Formats: sequence, structure tokens, C-alpha cells
Amino acid sequence: MINTVLCTAIAESFAEFSAAIEAGKKPAEVAAEALTKHWKVIFNGNGYSEEWPKEAAEKGVWRIDSGVDSIARLTAPKNVDLFKKMNVMSQKETEARAEVMFVQYSGIVEIEAKCMIDMINQHVLPSVKAAGLTDYISKLDAEVQRIDAMLTAMSSKGSEVEKAEEARKLRLETMEAARKVCDEVEGVVPPALWTIGTYKDLLFLDSNQGASA
Repeated sequence: MINTVLCTAIAESFAEFSAAIEAGKKPAEVAAEALTKHWKVIFNGNGYSEEWPKEAAEKGVWRIDSGVDSIARLTAPKNVDLFKKMNVMSQKETEARAEVMFVQYSGIVEIEAKCMIDMINQHVLPSVKAAGLTDYISKLDAEVQRIDAMLTAMSSKGSEVEKAEEARKLRLETMEAARKVCDEVEGVVPPALWTIGTYKDLLFLDSNQGASA
């Protein structure tokens, strides 16, 4: 879908350039006008750095930080019109693809959340109990209940976009909070009692596998 959106926008621009040139404008003149009009989107630094979003905001470049919000933009009237004009997708096809993307997003988050609940119940909590760290038991239980409650809230939503919006909160807020508690626990549980692979185990897997043999 990323390539579909980019290529459609580029195709529209090339069509506009072509029409202007065929109407009598010089290619260099068309290119210069485009640069002058859209110069604010050009950034010659690291596009993945923190500087570009700040500079974009200062230049008035529109930005969307949420994947769910970006999916929702597919069905904005101007974008539906663009896909129709370039014979890429009809309105119904665009709406169908957006809905599928919402379903995929919330479905993946649901799998991740249920996996996290299983990992806490089957590994983290038993390790905490074995280490005698009773203060963490109630904390972990509370995090599991919060995740489970968010899963229920997500499934009760009426539309796929609402489910995806709830899933985003679950992934980036509720599950993130639970992760912090688990990380804190990992730092105090003796390694011999920790049944999940540690960062050291994962980073030096070749050294750990078969070491006893």
C-alpha cells in the first residue's frame, strides 16, 4: 500500500507536468515552479532523526505520527478522488483496503497482547514467586488484568477503525506499562530462576547453546 500511494501521487504529478509541457511551457520552467511551490518538503538531513519532524512542523508540513490515523487518511475524499482519477482504485476498493488494514492491525495487537499475558502468567510470575519477591506479584497481576480489560474493550467496539484505535492504546500504553514492570522484575530475579531468555542469552546465543556439552 505504501508503494501504491507513492506511485499514484508521483503519477499524478508527472501527468500534471506533462500537461503543462504539452500546453507550451518549457520543462525547466515546470520543474522550477514545482520546486518553488513544494520546497518546504525538502530535507537534506537524516530523515529518521528527531530534527526532521521538528523542522517539518516549523515549515507547516503535515505529519501523522499514528499508523492507525494514517490508514484512516486513505479514505479521505481527496485521496479517494486521487485513486479514482488515476484509475488505481474505486472508492469501494479503497475503503475495503483500509478496513482490511485496520483488521490486520488490531488482529496483530490482539495476538501480541495474549502472548504477553501468557508470558507473564507462565514465566514471569512463577519466576517472581520462586525468588520470593512477593511485592511484585500484585503488580504483575494488575498489569495482566489491565491488558485483559483492554482486549475486552477492543473487541466490543462497533467498527474496525474503533477497534484499531483501541488496539493502538493497548500496544503503546497498556502493554508498554506492563513491559516496564517485567523489565524491572528481570533486573532483580536471579538468572537461574528466570525462564525467559535474557538479553545476554540472545546476544551471545552461539556461546550459550551447547555450552554444557
